[in-house]
Amino acid sequence: MVKYARKFTPNVEFSAEDAVRSNFDYLCQVVTAVIDAGASTVNIPDTVGYSFPYEFGGLIKGLFERVPNIKKAVISVHCHNDLGLAVSNSLAAVLNGARQVECTVNGLGERAGNAAMEEVVMTLATRKDLFKATTGIHTQEIYRASRLVSQITGMVVQPNKAVVGANAFAHSSGIHQDGMLKNRTTYEIMNPGDVGIEESALLLTARSGRNGLNNRLKHLGFNLTAKELDAIFDRFKTLADKKKYVFDDDLVALLSEGKSEVRETFVLEYLNISSGTGTIPTATVRLKKGDKVFQEAACGDGPVDATTKAVDKITGLKPKLEDYSLRAISSGKDALGEVSVRVELGGLKMTGRGTSTDIIEASAKAYLSAVNRILDSSSRKKPIGGTV
Repeated sequence: MVKYARKFTPNVEFSAEDAVRSNFDYLCQVVTAVIDAGASTVNIPDTVGYSFPYEFGGLIKGLFERVPNIKKAVISVHCHNDLGLAVSNSLAAVLNGARQVECTVNGLGERAGNAAMEEVVMTLATRKDLFKATTGIHTQEIYRASRLVSQITGMVVQPNKAVVGANAFAHSSGIHQDGMLKNRTTYEIMNPGDVGIEESALLLTARSGRNGLNNRLKHLGFNLTAKELDAIFDRFKTLADKKKYVFDDDLVALLSEGKSEVRETFVLEYLNISSGTGTIPTATVRLKKGDKVFQEAACGDGPVDATTKAVDKITGLKPKLEDYSLRAISSGKDALGEVSVRVELGGLKMTGRGTSTDIIEASAKAYLSAVNRILDSSSRKKPIGGTV
């Protein structure tokens, strides 16, 4: 079959199904024969994810020792992840002479999946001293490729997934945050920019320390004395014990001398939506600011998108919607819906919440709440954008 394939192309790959559990002497005979027949690539798979790194690496090393014509072909490996060792086995093979790794974005594949491309590539890039091997992968596109594959397949990337997970470059431990602020390489062996992620995230939680809190407050424009920091740190720890993450608007509220209310720069007065099959979603929004009333209309990909764009037209701000969630807070067909959003503008992250039996109205209230928080925060320092 290899000879037949060679009639059509010089690039022929032969794969020895379940090579790991095959008789080694027979495997050596087959590999020798297919290379003689013209195979340019010979693939050695761990089809059922059964092998261990030292074992799989030894298999590849043994082939190089026993197959006389092996240097005429590229030795490839294809490892499955049934025991969570696909990446480790692939890398062990590279250390022992393999020069092709068959892998997939996000580790997708049969059963528990295949070796994750991003993990293999970044290990080779990070440990050049050990592997002395490179790839032609543009690593800055890895994160975007991962998100694209996730969106297309509908298979969500777990937050703690290596390299491309949401928490891969996020630090919540107090000692980790302190080390990061002093020297990034203390707790990061890769630069997030190398995989296409803009920056590391210091997540404020109950485990965060004073240094992490103070750094975030400075980022928000607040320079506190040691005494002021001690005072807010106690309140921060109390709040952090009640919720998983403390966001920027929570910090602003803590700094407002116990006042959790945010000044409403804009108030929603009117909302009308036109949406449906074959109709371009359009929103008309009327906001009130003091004695003045502003009205704008906008189109969008959906009613929520159209609504936020109309709000942006009025406020002059265009924050990035980072997170949107909707849940029912009562039962029945007329259930009250609560929308929670998180937006980002100029490095400032704010959350907003809105409730209504109309989920579009709840969305508008939540988005406007977050925008008002941005305006309320920026009123105490330099403006973020041009508002009416």
